[in-house]
Amino acid sequence: MGAVSIDRPPRRRYTRSVAVSSLYVHVPFCASKCSYCAFFSHAPDGETVNRYVAAVVRELEMIAGDCAPRTIFFGGGTPSILNLRQWETILETMRRLGLTGAEEWTVECNPATVSADKAQLLRAGGVNRISMGVQTLDAVLLDRLGRVHTREMVFKSYDILRAAGFDNVNLDLMFAIPSQTIEQFEESLREVTALQPEHLSVYEVIYEQDTPLYEQLRAGQFDVDEERACEMYDRLIEFVEARGWHQYEIANFARDTGAMPGSIPSRASRHNINYWRGGAYHGVGPSATGYTNHIRTRNIANTRQYCERLERDERPTEEAEQLTPLARAGETAAFGLRMNAGWPFDDFMRATGHDLREHWASEMDGLVQRDMAVREAERFRLTPYGLRFADTAAQEFLR
Repeated sequence: MGAVSIDRPPRRRYTRSVAVSSLYVHVPFCASKCSYCAFFSHAPDGETVNRYVAAVVRELEMIAGDCAPRTIFFGGGTPSILNLRQWETILETMRRLGLTGAEEWTVECNPATVSADKAQLLRAGGVNRISMGVQTLDAVLLDRLGRVHTREMVFKSYDILRAAGFDNVNLDLMFAIPSQTIEQFEESLREVTALQPEHLSVYEVIYEQDTPLYEQLRAGQFDVDEERACEMYDRLIEFVEARGWHQYEIANFARDTGAMPGSIPSRASRHNINYWRGGAYHGVGPSATGYTNHIRTRNIANTRQYCERLERDERPTEEAEQLTPLARAGETAAFGLRMNAGWPFDDFMRATGHDLREHWASEMDGLVQRDMAVREAERFRLTPYGLRFADTAAQEFLR
């Protein structure tokens, strides 16, 4: 809703004069599919992975002239599943194209696929941040989620990353896993925070269609306990804040060794903040989305077809949509409100060309009346209660 023809030129006030400063690369390969995962991913085989790497090289060549990344994020899938030779090819391509030197360059890792050689190669190549998927340190729950790593692998891989020189590490956790008790969740929190990572991402399990967990839920194998999930979330906030991690987004917590503007912790994910603040970014790889020239694109979610198109020197874009300026501003408002800082009115005007107080006054008033938000002189933000139901609040701003 709100889309217009992509042939329609953007309004003059949105003209971009600088190269896109964020780059996302999707690596679709996983050793096995986790039971909760709805992202595009599949098992690798040697020939397909090598074709994929060659295709990514070609797509990077296509976008390099319009990309000067300050943030880079390799996500998946499991990027760390690529072998040393494949990573060497990608890193050399990034150097050749002038895409290295980012302030923040993140690679997602699974604890089962971290090695000393690989960690050292990535660090030497310019990667300076690792995001490792732990999810839980309970062996039974790891099996329930379909994870291929063990709790022992988490500690070993973490030590390997530190030894390789990584001083900015995020660890992912999940809560409200089927059958998970509050005590099990708190024990994982205790063990993970004892490692002293710079960043924590802690997500509630979401039951996406076409995932094994969703089918188990539909079959009545377990029930969703919303009250327990809310209690876990409240315990999470209290636990990590007391130990030095500061919440800056619904599910994200960072160390604060010198705050960024807007009271955002210095170890916050700069790449994700660009998403939440409505910034432009290139998306490379099968299923990757991008937002450049005020057009939202999505690559084809099929690795074989993705490779075939690039082997023919064709862009692998499957969808392209240009939103009206007001519709895009509404999306930007919704995403930005996921952050504790909310939206400073001046920042929103600079980002979108629209005044939050003019176009969304009644929506803001309604959320304030429901104790879901606070309107201050300089900004609008959600309350802790509103953040817990941020998706509901976000719907108010969409056009």
